Amino acid sequence: MNVADANRNSLCKEGQEVRIAHIDISKRTPSCLTVDQASSGLNDRMIVIDKRFNGPPTSGHGGYVCGLLAQFVDGPAATVRLLLPPPLDTELEVRETEGGVVLLDGDVVLAKARPAKVMLEPPKCPSYEEAEAASRRYRGFTSHWFSCCFVCGPDRGPGDGLRVFPGPVEGGELVACPWIPDASVASAGGSVFTEFLWAVLDCPGSFTFPQPAGEAIVLGEFQAELSGDVSVGEHCVLVAWQIASHGRKHHTATALFGESGTCLALGLATFLTVPERAWRQS
Repeated sequence: MNVADANRNSLCKEGQEVRIAHIDISKRTPSCLTVDQASSGLNDRMIVIDKRFNGPPTSGHGGYVCGLLAQFVDGPAATVRLLLPPPLDTELEVRETEGGVVLLDGDVVLAKARPAKVMLEPPKCPSYEEAEAASRRYRGFTSHWFSCCFVCGPDRGPGDGLRVFPGPVEGGELVACPWIPDASVASAGGSVFTEFLWAVLDCPGSFTFPQPAGEAIVLGEFQAELSGDVSVGEHCVLVAWQIASHGRKHHTATALFGESGTCLALGLATFLTVPERAWRQS
């Protein structure tokens, strides 16, 4: 049984520890909610995020964390707001509330999730060859805040990171890249686990706008809807584009296309730019 299989098998039972292999949560410094401010939970679960699945070096990957939490929400789509970076290799609690679920570290709320509906039309999918060409222009190859990120970090090798490297598509405002999932993120039957689909929908959006000098880009809120399965070895294409920008907030969209050209997942994200000093001290 591979790591991903073990993780998925442990997600089902109330009160059972869940080990997770990835998390990339952007660091933020909002006012902290406490467990007393959340509704009483009906079912409690404990999860542990394995250090393989980091975004920033010491916390979980934001998209992955959102995808993991979304599994505890009813419906085909969910919105997840990230409040604080989830630590790695630490027992965390998922607690049900009246409107969804919260992720807790002790009495501090790290993230909140609720059902949603994604209202988004995907663009025309570039060809796989166009996506490959765009990926060669990935700015993260020369400058990257989190080069060890599980999803888009260029320091992560094949079979370790997901190696999502989006670059600008010629003649348009999209960024795109190819993605071929490996067996470490899938079940024994060959279908990629949904939390990894959320993960790959995250990072491309952060490359749809210029990175301000001296600042990092972190995920604040994420909404996604999955409409099909992705198989190990499938030649997928990811595309992303910016919808709007308001000061340090950037609203972006991402679409995941399967080998047949069918759109299999859509994501809407809000990214924040954070001063380097604030990030390093958080």
